[in-house]
Amino acid sequence: MQTFQQYIGGAFEDAGASFASLDPATGKPWAQMPSASAADVDRAVRAAEAAFFSADWAGMTATQRGKLLMRLADLVAENAPRLARLETRDTGKIIRETSAQIAYVAEYYRYYAGLADKIEGAHLPIDKPDMEVWLRREPVGVVAAIVPWNSQLFLSAVKIGPALAAGCTVVLKASEEGPAPMLEFARIFDQAGFPPGVLNVITGGPEAGAALTSHASVAHVAFTGGPETARHIVRNSAENLASTSLELGGKSPFIVFDDADLESAVNAQVSGIFAATGQSCVAGSRLVIQKGIKDAFLARLKEKAEAVVIGAPDDMATEVGPLCTLKQRDHALRLIEASVAAGAELVTGGTAADGEGFYFPPTVLDCSAAPTAPCLSTEFFGPVLSVVSFETEAEALEIANTTAFGLASGVFTRHLTCAHRMIRGIRAGIVWVNTYRAVSPIAPFGGHGLSGHGREGGLQAALDYTKVKAVWLRTSDEAIPDPFVMR
Repeated sequence: MQTFQQYIGGAFEDAGASFASLDPATGKPWAQMPSASAADVDRAVRAAEAAFFSADWAGMTATQRGKLLMRLADLVAENAPRLARLETRDTGKIIRETSAQIAYVAEYYRYYAGLADKIEGAHLPIDKPDMEVWLRREPVGVVAAIVPWNSQLFLSAVKIGPALAAGCTVVLKASEEGPAPMLEFARIFDQAGFPPGVLNVITGGPEAGAALTSHASVAHVAFTGGPETARHIVRNSAENLASTSLELGGKSPFIVFDDADLESAVNAQVSGIFAATGQSCVAGSRLVIQKGIKDAFLARLKEKAEAVVIGAPDDMATEVGPLCTLKQRDHALRLIEASVAAGAELVTGGTAADGEGFYFPPTVLDCSAAPTAPCLSTEFFGPVLSVVSFETEAEALEIANTTAFGLASGVFTRHLTCAHRMIRGIRAGIVWVNTYRAVSPIAPFGGHGLSGHGREGGLQAALDYTKVKAVWLRTSDEAIPDPFVMR
């Protein structure tokens, strides 16, 4: 059985405790993972704080930081196949997705490498003739980054990249569900030549998370996960008054009008809900389809869903692998049962596969006669699609916005003015038009409502890891007049 270590202050070490990680394809243990204690968390934060103030890091120019990030990007690209195999083994994500995604993760580090020396201040045209005033952007300090098991190398890159570009240091807590790729990433980071303590990587359960997010030396918490955990993090941040950026769940509408390219929209829907076995925060899990094309669309979608290749995640032919945990599979089964009881019609799928592992087939629920079915409002985090139909554009928009979430959305139409009206009307952080599930380091990513706040990706993410300092320089050689009058 393989053993992994945590990374604190530039050194690899065992934690005081450990736990077995399960292979989702078999449901059996395959590796031992470190379980960070509160004391481990404290040491990691202190290492990050020491690095933040050290001459080795704080004295480095932004250009030098960028060069280190570029070196890291090259190492990620070089090691992408190995990282992909680890992520597939530990999380069950299919190898054809992890291979492509991790290779692209290098581009996020390259983007922020180039951005490091382009985070600018500003000169203010101040209303006082004997003053020069300008703004400096400075790093906020120690960042607590918490990522879930799904797409963790991507979700950590959009935190580590901008944080380090801005000059912060990071303690990253990987999910206890499948942390292997992040613990291995620490070894790649170590090779890049950053000063010790700039990045620290730990894993563990709620105790470690609470100790990290409430630590007095943490200045910012960047979290990706579920709303309930986010509420705990916000409460914990009351202890240190850390700022937060929260990228949470979704129940994203996938809206198809009757003038859309049917085949293209069906393929995009397959990508939006069945790719990554539906384990994506931006999953297009609510199909909102115009009534005139509903039957034709569902017939084609059912055909494609039932032709999906379900198999071992390390096989390049596999299109849908296992869910990451047994808990997810049980959640899907309970939610489907409750939705069918509420009047939803099972179009395809809906039952767990026999045999070992946490496999679950692509599933479609027609909720056109069950508008209150729980599957329409609750996130599955699995390959389950809920379908509702509409007649008018206004009705489509109303259905799309009937959610507490607001992360992603998709609109499929050839009608340009309709597309623009939907773009304006949908309350979500992302609107994809005639495409779905596209990302880039250049574009910001984030949501509204219970999907969180703050953005990851793009320039704005780097600015979120900075604070503004106003500098006042008096240019007059005359003595300061009346000291009791505010200037």
